[in-house]
Amino acid sequence: MIVDAATKSRTVMWGMSTGLTVLFFVLSAISIVVFIYGVVAPILRYRRGNSVGLPPWRELPGRVVRAAKLMVTHETIARRNRVVGWAHRAIVYGWATLFAGTVIVALDHDILQPLFGVRIFQGNFYLACKTALNILGTGLIAGMVVMMWRRAVTKPPALDYTRPDRAADEPGADRTKYLVGDWVFVVSLLVIAVTGFVLQGVRMAMEDPGYSLVQFGGWVFAEPLGALLNHDQLGVLRHGIWWFHGVLSLAFVAAIPYTKASHMLVSFVSLVLRDPEAKRQLRAVPEDANDKPVGYATLEDFSALHLLQLDSCTKCGRCHEVCPATSTGRPLSPRDVVLELRDELHEALPPIGGVLGGLMRGEGNVVDLGLPVVGHDNVREESVWACMQCNACVDICPVGVEQAPIINGMRRALVDQGDIAPTLQTAFEAIEKTGNSFGREARTRASWTKDLGFTVKDARTEPVDVLWFVGDYASFDERSQEITKATARLFHAAGLDFGILYDGEYNSGNDVRRAGEEGLFESLAERNIAALRAASFQRIVTTDPHSLNALRNDYPTVGGDDWEVVHHAQQLVELIEDGRLAVGTLDYRVTYHDPCNLGRMNGDFEAPRRILELLGCTLVEMPRNRSNSFCCGAGGGRIWMPDPAGTEKPSENRIHEAVALEDVDYFIVTCPKDVTMYEDAIRTTGSTERLTLRELTELIEESHARTGRAVVTA
Repeated sequence: MIVDAATKSRTVMWGMSTGLTVLFFVLSAISIVVFIYGVVAPILRYRRGNSVGLPPWRELPGRVVRAAKLMVTHETIARRNRVVGWAHRAIVYGWATLFAGTVIVALDHDILQPLFGVRIFQGNFYLACKTALNILGTGLIAGMVVMMWRRAVTKPPALDYTRPDRAADEPGADRTKYLVGDWVFVVSLLVIAVTGFVLQGVRMAMEDPGYSLVQFGGWVFAEPLGALLNHDQLGVLRHGIWWFHGVLSLAFVAAIPYTKASHMLVSFVSLVLRDPEAKRQLRAVPEDANDKPVGYATLEDFSALHLLQLDSCTKCGRCHEVCPATSTGRPLSPRDVVLELRDELHEALPPIGGVLGGLMRGEGNVVDLGLPVVGHDNVREESVWACMQCNACVDICPVGVEQAPIINGMRRALVDQGDIAPTLQTAFEAIEKTGNSFGREARTRASWTKDLGFTVKDARTEPVDVLWFVGDYASFDERSQEITKATARLFHAAGLDFGILYDGEYNSGNDVRRAGEEGLFESLAERNIAALRAASFQRIVTTDPHSLNALRNDYPTVGGDDWEVVHHAQQLVELIEDGRLAVGTLDYRVTYHDPCNLGRMNGDFEAPRRILELLGCTLVEMPRNRSNSFCCGAGGGRIWMPDPAGTEKPSENRIHEAVALEDVDYFIVTCPKDVTMYEDAIRTTGSTERLTLRELTELIEESHARTGRAVVTA
C-alpha cells in the first residue's frame, strides 16, 4: 500500500512495555556515563605533560577548520592508497550519517514530542533521511568489507604487527590484543550496520509501508523474510533484532574511548594541534628546563601534545611501511615505539576510582608517569638509535603523530645520560674540538679553493650577493671536494657574486641535533649565526641539504634570522634559465634520488628535475620518489654509527631499486652524504657495471663544457 506523506514515519519503540522502555533508557544513561568518563580520564595524563609544541589559542579556529577539511576530504588517509581512502570515506560518512540519524530520532521521540508536541521525523523529511541513511549505510558496509578483506586476505606489510625489536618469545612481542581489538572493532561496526538494515527489513515485511525504493537496504531483507516467516514470527524477530542492535550500539558507544574506536575522537584533536613544521624543525629545549632532565627519560618529561599523540595512533602501519630502518631489518618500527609508549602510559593509570576521585578533587598528580621509557622491557636503546630521522613516518602519518621527534626526545635523554655509541661520541668530540665531523683543522676547511684558478671571496671581509655555506662533507671529503670545485667553477662561469666563510664556518649541527646532542647543536648554531650576521649577503646557498634544513628551519628556533636559504640546485637552475650559465644537450637516461632533507622535509623537488630537463636528460623515476623517497641511511647521525652486522643497508636497498630500472646510465644525487653512501652501496651490491653515480653539478659542468662558451660575467 502507498502511505500518505503525513504518515510516512515509523514507530521508534514498537510494542515496548514501560519496564523495557525504562530499562533501555537506563542502559543508554550508563553508556553515556561510561563514554564521558573514558573521554575525561585521559585529561589527567595530558595535564602532566608540558606545553611545548602546543599552538597559541588564537590559532585554534583556523586549525579546527583545516583539521575538519582533512577529515572531510580524507587527504591524509587517501595519500598513496586511494582504495583505503575511499573505503575509509565510506565508513566515516556512513557512520556519521547513521549517528546523525540516531540523534534526529532521539530528538524527535524523546524531546520534541513529549515536551512540545512537535514531530519532525515524518513525511518527506523522513523519506529524505531514510534515503540518505540507506545510501551511506550501504557505503559503511562496503567500506568495512574492503578493510576486512585487507586484513584477512591481502595482508599488506602495514598491517603486520610482528615486532622487529623483539623475538617471538620475548616480553611485549605478542600483539594478539591489538589483532583482537582490530577485529572486534570492524566486526562490531559491521554487525551494527547490517542489523540496522535487517531490523528495517523486518518492519517493512510486517507493515509494507510502500516506499521500499528509499529503503533499499531493508528491502533486501524484507523480501526473503516476508516469504519465510508469518506476522507473529516477524514480530518476535523484530523485538530480538531491536534489542540486539540497540544494546550492541550502546556498548559500542560506551567502548569508543577505550578501544581502537578512540581514534574517532583523539585523531581529530591531534590533527588540530599537530605542528606542520615537525618533520623539518625540532623544538628547542625550554628555557626553564635547567632543573629538569633533557629529553624524554620518563613519561613525566613528555609534552602534552606527544602524550595525546600516543593515544591518537590508529595502528594503520603507514609509518611502519615506509620506515627505512624497518625495511632493512633494523630493530625499529615507529608504530611499535608509539604503541609501546602508549602501553606504558596506560599502565600508569590508577584504578577507576582513583582517576574519578582525582578529577573531582582537581588533583593533577594521580597518574604516575615517572616510569623510564627506554629499557629492555620498554622501548629499547637499539631501537632509538636505529632511527635515521628521515621523517618518512611523520610525513605519511594520517593523524599527525610526530614519531621522529618523539624518538629524538628519547635520544636527548640518552645523550644527557652519556649512554651513546662510542663512534657517535667520537664524532661529537671531533665536532666540538674542530668544528667539523672529520676532526680536521679548521684552517683547512677551504683548502679545496687553492687550485681553482680564481679566488673565492671571503664573505667575512667583503659583501657578496650569495653566501655559500659549503658544509662538512662538501669541504673535507675527497670525492665531494671534486663536486664542490665543479660547483665553484659553475658559479664563477655564470658571473655569480659569491663567497664563503672559510674557517668561520662550522658544522651546521643538523645531524648533531637529530642525534640528540642539543647542547652541542646550540653551540654550533650560535657560532654560525654570529658569523652569518657579521657578513653582508642577499641569500645563502648550501651544497648540503642537511645544512639547508638547519639554517632554514632550526636556526630560527635558537635565535637565528629568517635568511633566504636555497640549495645549490635552485641557484644553478636560476642561472641556467636566466641565460647566465650556458648548457648543452646530454642524451642520458638517468634516475634521480630525492634527499630526505631537501625533498620530504623542505619540499624542494622541482629544481633538480628542471635541470635534468634543461640538460636534455630522460628522467626515469624510481618507484619511491619525491616525498616517498627512501633514506640513504646517513641521517640522524647514523653516518657516524656502524650498521648492524648482517643487515641490508638502506643505501643498498635503494640501489637495488635503481638497478631494477631499464637502461639507466646514471644515478643522480644532490647531497654530499648521498655521494658517500651510494657510491659505497654500488660497490657492495656489485652494481658497478650496471650503474654509475654522478652528482647533478657534474652533469651541468659536462653540459656547460660542450657549449664551448667562455666565462660569462654578470
